[in-house]
Amino acid sequence: MAGKRERKAPEVNAGSMADIAFLLLIFFLVTTTIVVDKGVLVKLPPWSNEPPPEMKLNSRNVYSVLVNANNELLVRGEPKAIKDLRADTKEFIMNPSKKENMAEKPTKAIISLKNDRGTAYKTYLEVYNELKAAYNELRDEEARKRHGKPFEFLDRALQKEIRADIPLVISEAEPTNFGEEN
Repeated sequence: MAGKRERKAPEVNAGSMADIAFLLLIFFLVTTTIVVDKGVLVKLPPWSNEPPPEMKLNSRNVYSVLVNANNELLVRGEPKAIKDLRADTKEFIMNPSKKENMAEKPTKAIISLKNDRGTAYKTYLEVYNELKAAYNELRDEEARKRHGKPFEFLDRALQKEIRADIPLVISEAEPTNFGEEN
C-alpha cells in the first residue's frame, strides 16, 4: 500500500468561465431594449423673456375646455361628458351648418384647454386624446373625400396640404390652483 499513489480528481479550468459570463452579460446589455414612456408629444413654443403679443381673438373661434378638480368638463360654459367631446369638437371645427357660435372655418378654430391642478392625469389624457382624435378624424375624412384614401396613406405633400386646411391648434393655459375655476 505504501507504493500506491493517491489519485487526485481532475480539475476543470474555470479561468475562461469568467470571460464567458462577462461576454454574455455584455451581450444581454447591448441587445435588451428598455421601454421608455414618451408621454404626450407636444410642440412647445421657443422660450422668450418677453411677454407674448396681445392678440384679439374672436370668441366664436375659441372652443374652451375646462377640466376642474373633480374631473368634470365644462365646454364653452356648459357641462359635457368626455364621450361627447370628440363629436362636438369636430362639429365646432368644421361648422357644417354655418352656425354663428362656431368656428368661421377650420383654419381659424382654436381649442383652448385649461386644467385645474387637482385634475387627475388620466382625465387630462382622456380629454387631450379626444381633442386630438377629433382632428385626426377630420383629416382622415377630408383625405378620403379629396383623394379616396385614408390620411395616413397619402404622400407627405398631400398630408401637408390637408394639415394646412385643418391645422391642429390646441392652446393649453396654465393650470389653476386646486379648486379654482377662472
